[in-house]
Amino acid sequence: MKVERDIAGITVPFAAGLAVSIYAGSSPAAHMFSSLVIISLIVFLTHPQRRVTGTGPVWSSLIVLMLFCGYVTGSYDIMMAISDTDEMSTTGVIASDFCTSMRKAIDSIPFSNAETGEIIKALITGERRGIPEDITEAFRESGASHVLALSGLHLGIIYGIVRAGLSFMGNSTSIKNIRSIMIILICGFYTLATGAGASISRAFLFIAIGEYAAIRKIRFPLSVTMMASMTIQLCISPASLKDVGFQLSYAAIAGIAFIFPTLRNFWPGDRKKDTILAKCTRWIWDSAAMSIACQITTGPIAYYYFRSFPMHFILTNLMAIPLVTLIIPAALVTLACSYLGWDPPILIRCTEWLTASLSWSLETISDM
Repeated sequence: MKVERDIAGITVPFAAGLAVSIYAGSSPAAHMFSSLVIISLIVFLTHPQRRVTGTGPVWSSLIVLMLFCGYVTGSYDIMMAISDTDEMSTTGVIASDFCTSMRKAIDSIPFSNAETGEIIKALITGERRGIPEDITEAFRESGASHVLALSGLHLGIIYGIVRAGLSFMGNSTSIKNIRSIMIILICGFYTLATGAGASISRAFLFIAIGEYAAIRKIRFPLSVTMMASMTIQLCISPASLKDVGFQLSYAAIAGIAFIFPTLRNFWPGDRKKDTILAKCTRWIWDSAAMSIACQITTGPIAYYYFRSFPMHFILTNLMAIPLVTLIIPAALVTLACSYLGWDPPILIRCTEWLTASLSWSLETISDM
């Protein structure tokens, strides 16, 4: 709990100061009012006669410092000035070219219908412009739009594939450390290649923090990883705070960190003594509980921006997530074979069948 308190003492005031600055806009009056609020809070927190149980001058100073840092960061929008340059780094160019070559390779795979290739491009590279409008509408109406937007789901699957692929290296301490560094580099390159959007950047930071913790042989609670990741991401790109993907991504993680454990424990019995049938039933409940937890935290934000609420979100996630978890590895193997000049019919048909099953399931749900 001490670690969570410490990281919260940095993240919460920093994000609050940044939010005040970002949402104040460029209006001098708004910034003047915001400055008065910040100054008043600073005076309140540092007043010598103030006594609050559990906090002292060090904590008050830390809160004031992070609040001020967040406000200044948002006011000057440091990274926006850097991102205004037209030149891209060498790594960025290589990553972008790699993503373009993946899209071309997917286009060259002889799928029997164009929809399959377009959905796979969306799931692997984030390119959604070629998906037919009726398919996009089915995803939206069923509450599965997040499936087509690169996020933690997609990078998490890539991460699992990379980790499994590197398992042959061994399990000595030095090998584990090298494997962790390789995983961070590969996932970082993939994040850059796909445009480094707010959601997938959050997922990459989670992976990087998790692998760092593995190297140091420590374990961070999900809440600590979430707050640390958010602070780093806001320091790098303050404007991300206004990004819908950023807000939905962290809201979903907050639901998983703080609401899901309670919902998950509603299912009775000892997990260690479950039969195979009980484990399957429990998996369905865990999946449903996670969907509910995420919807509780993301639902209000999604409704505010999109004026819609998916009524069948539990069924959608129970159908879509397992299928996507199968589609991405199948598509990557098919893509790798295509790079080698070989288009195995069985892999192509399997990928097509899984993708068609995803589309059909979501179209059926959207028609309910």
